[in-house]
Amino acid sequence: MSSLMVLLSCMLCFLALVSSWESRSPKFCLSILVLTLALVLAFSLSNALAFYIFFEISLIPTLILIIGWGYQPERLQAGSYMMMYTVAASLPLLVLLMYAGEKAGSLEFNLLHYSQSYTGVILLCVFGAFLVKLPMYGVHLWLPKAHVEAPLAGSMILAGILLKLGGFGLYQMKLGLNLSVDNFSIFLVSLSLWGGLIASLMCMRQMDVKSFVAYSSVAHMSIVIAGFILDSSWGVFSALVTMMAHGFSSSALFCLAYFSYKKSNTRNIPFMKGTLQILPILSFWWFVFCCINMACPPTLNLMGELLVVPILWSTSLSLALVMGLMVFLSAAYNMYLYSSMNHGSFTNHIFPGKNQIPMYMCLMAHFLPLGLILKSDLFNFFLENKEYLCYHSSKSVIISKLQS
Repeated sequence: MSSLMVLLSCMLCFLALVSSWESRSPKFCLSILVLTLALVLAFSLSNALAFYIFFEISLIPTLILIIGWGYQPERLQAGSYMMMYTVAASLPLLVLLMYAGEKAGSLEFNLLHYSQSYTGVILLCVFGAFLVKLPMYGVHLWLPKAHVEAPLAGSMILAGILLKLGGFGLYQMKLGLNLSVDNFSIFLVSLSLWGGLIASLMCMRQMDVKSFVAYSSVAHMSIVIAGFILDSSWGVFSALVTMMAHGFSSSALFCLAYFSYKKSNTRNIPFMKGTLQILPILSFWWFVFCCINMACPPTLNLMGELLVVPILWSTSLSLALVMGLMVFLSAAYNMYLYSSMNHGSFTNHIFPGKNQIPMYMCLMAHFLPLGLILKSDLFNFFLENKEYLCYHSSKSVIISKLQS
């Protein structure tokens, strides 16, 4: 999982630089590079405290991108919302990590695994930092505001990678701190899925296209929360596949929103209609990525959504029914987005302009990895060997500690 998240980080940060060819400056590139380094280190380190540090450090370059290259005067308020939500929610996690490290004598995830297990309300202290980051509905208010104010590169990295940092942390802490599934976990899963359903309904009434994509991200991340918390191999597999698929598809939708904005000078969906008549290539890409976002076969999104259904069904029939409604509404709001933007008579302020090659290179680079469903064994490898790898890695760490 760590390797796949590092791959996703490097690819999307590179594509963020490619797609921002008009606004690149040395400070802009430096912010993206620092953010890439922080993300790669966060996904690679096995020490819980080091993971927490780089988990928080990644917020600083993101805040610089929003405040420095945002579009509107409210960008300072959006950055403040993001910092307040994420930092306040992660402070209880730091206290718990210090306590668990003192009990286990180490902050290595493989050694924390042998300490005591945690249940009940303590789960909220652990999961809180990551549920806000994903985000779960109810603590999601910072995300649409941050997306609306952020530049293109900031939106791509925020949706494509930073949300996945929350899912990765959820998995790491669940494994490292021996978090067991109890009634409180089931409550969090129920709250997340119902919140995803409400977020899907809210997509249908959004006027700003970036806010639309942000709320669809909230709906998709509820599947990731359910997959990781329910503690099943199929659930973890579903969450991992959904994170990879959503990373590329949501980043591509933000690219398309920006490219359409450059042609129409507005992000208001009713004023962007008629794109099909004068920008047919852009409309084709809108069609492709709206289909991917609604989990049409054969894409990774479909596999991610289908694999979580048996786990929800075995937990509770009502959760499976909510998931079915989310799948239906996902198709509905993506069809609404495509038809609203591309059909109808275009307004006079939309002009064709000249198409830049980096625009199509960026969209094609987002599209190609979504065909990895043909190589799904890459995702399943660590699940088939999870117990073997965990046992031997823990054994090697313990031996090395004893020898030192």
